[in-house]
Amino acid sequence: MHQLFSAFGIQLNLLIAQAVNFGLVMLALWYFLYKPVMSTLDERQKKIAKAVQDADEAAQKLAQADDTAAARVRAAETEADGIVASARETASSERARIVSDAEARAEQVAKDAEARAKEEGERMRRESEKEIARLAILAAEKVLSKHHA
Repeated sequence: MHQLFSAFGIQLNLLIAQAVNFGLVMLALWYFLYKPVMSTLDERQKKIAKAVQDADEAAQKLAQADDTAAARVRAAETEADGIVASARETASSERARIVSDAEARAEQVAKDAEARAKEEGERMRRESEKEIARLAILAAEKVLSKHHA
């Protein structure tokens, strides 16, 4: 084998030294370059995976927030509709009460006016009776004074 190597110009010592050097360079590259690069790539891959997971969680939270906001808006609209309906009902009942009070006052005013008119009529009738009685007395006095005179 020694002759075969010398025929091609290969020296066994040099070949072994180059193999050892190649192994040392490979070991150094693996230790100082490959491991740090791979750990950096792993860290970046983990960060990217974490970022994707965080983005998915944020999208889910956003969807939940949208659903919650929509539910709150629906609840607020329902509550507002209830308040408007209640206000309309209250306004309607208040209107009915005011109309009823006004009708009662108008009726009372009419009764009072009728009572005053009756009282005034009665007073005028009494005054008329007094006046008639006074005139009758005056007439009777005149007739009696003419009869006695």
